[in-house]
Amino acid sequence: MSQPTKLRVISYLAPNWFWFYEAILTYLGRVLGIETQFHQSKYDPLADPILLTDQLDLAFICGLPLVRSSPVVTLQPVVAPVMEAPRYQNRPIYFTDVIVHAESHLFSFADLAGKTFCYNDPGSNSGYNLIRHRLLQGGHPKNFFAQTIQSGFHQRSIRWVVEGLADCAGIDSVVLEQELRESPDLSHYLRVVEVIGPCPMPPLVANQHLDKLLTQQIQAALLHPDAELQTAMKQVGVRRFAAVDLSEYEAIATIYNTAIKAGYEAIS
Repeated sequence: MSQPTKLRVISYLAPNWFWFYEAILTYLGRVLGIETQFHQSKYDPLADPILLTDQLDLAFICGLPLVRSSPVVTLQPVVAPVMEAPRYQNRPIYFTDVIVHAESHLFSFADLAGKTFCYNDPGSNSGYNLIRHRLLQGGHPKNFFAQTIQSGFHQRSIRWVVEGLADCAGIDSVVLEQELRESPDLSHYLRVVEVIGPCPMPPLVANQHLDKLLTQQIQAALLHPDAELQTAMKQVGVRRFAAVDLSEYEAIATIYNTAIKAGYEAIS
């Protein structure tokens, strides 16, 4: 299939990295001559008409909807960021950081029983799937929390914990670290009581209707970023990009399917 004149690109990830994804696409335009039409989705990816009708070309997406999207649409992981911080072990991984208010009397996961939990959306691996897995693995009931409320995105979950609207939340560690870079004072109001993971990092994916050579060129370009893109990478704590494969995300599907089979479709 010939290369489209303008690639349709969507981010389904937290908005606080949107500018960085723009920098990636600007770089690809600079080195490969790719033109893109890029926006932040307002949909859960598995409910997005653009994805479901096979209209997107590239996407920044969480690993859970990636593995759940097949066979409706076939998305191929291209690269994923590798973060600088030592906890990431120079690998394309991330964690769920379970946060509470720093002034609360909550110091462990067990302390969260009967509390109000907020999550970004039920299709999120870090915000929902891994929390559900933690309940199952710990032998906790699915009604472990007294109440669950949906915030819409991680940054709002963080604010709700700070403001006392929720007692706890599961936050993508990369998103949390970026929020703390942008608003250092948040560190005075938050405490991490549990770290869950690691899991494979949300990747940049290409629709398999794209020309295979173009996908390979995108991957090669991101594995060898120029100085301008490297500057943007440093601003978000990205050490490098790593090539990734769909098989690396199968563990997320296993976690999801195990919880569903155990009757943990929803936590409340």
